[in-house]
Amino acid sequence: MMSTGGLITRSAALRPAAEQPPVTTPREPAREAAERELSKPLYHQDDPGLLQRALDRFWDWVATLFDHASGATPGGALGLAAIAVLVALAVAALWWRLGSPRRTATGAAALFGGGPRSAADHRAAAEALATQSRWTAAVQERMRAVVRSLEERTVLDPRPGRTADEAAAEAAAALPDHAEALRAAARAFDDVTYGGRPAHAETYDRLRTLDLALTHAKPRLTGTPS
Repeated sequence: MMSTGGLITRSAALRPAAEQPPVTTPREPAREAAERELSKPLYHQDDPGLLQRALDRFWDWVATLFDHASGATPGGALGLAAIAVLVALAVAALWWRLGSPRRTATGAAALFGGGPRSAADHRAAAEALATQSRWTAAVQERMRAVVRSLEERTVLDPRPGRTADEAAAEAAAALPDHAEALRAAARAFDDVTYGGRPAHAETYDRLRTLDLALTHAKPRLTGTPS
């Protein structure tokens, strides 16, 4: 006869599998095991790349922003689209009216570039360009001739790096009768050089007339009342 302990052991060994006590794993080790398994490259072969995820987030942000804007705009999305069209038209009109923004960025550039040249050299170059109807370059050379001539006559002190606006302002103080024409010449130079505007024959003719007039103008002496 078997002992009671032997009977219990044999009974447990013959118990059906369905009646075996379940095997349980503590929560934390199970979570760590799942994370290790899911971190394997096998599960991430089809994941989007870093750039794609960034683009997805950006477009999600744009969509959210558009939704908020259309909700706050009268007429919803249609009203927002109408406002965007009006803004685009306004920007285009300003661009056409004021020209390229290059003038703002580079308007302080020096009037003269390269080596020193005489007023006669600049006049000859301007006339040659004018005969070819290259009005932009002709206007630039004629303005340089104006300023170089004033420097040669000591109306202006020779100063490297002087801009057209600075030259016009300084010359206007010595030649007040031509102040407005000098400022207009400087504006024309800036417009064609930095503003991207095309020059015309009329613009060049005004600078040539000014250049010839200044060659006969007498500067106001310092301390002499106007």
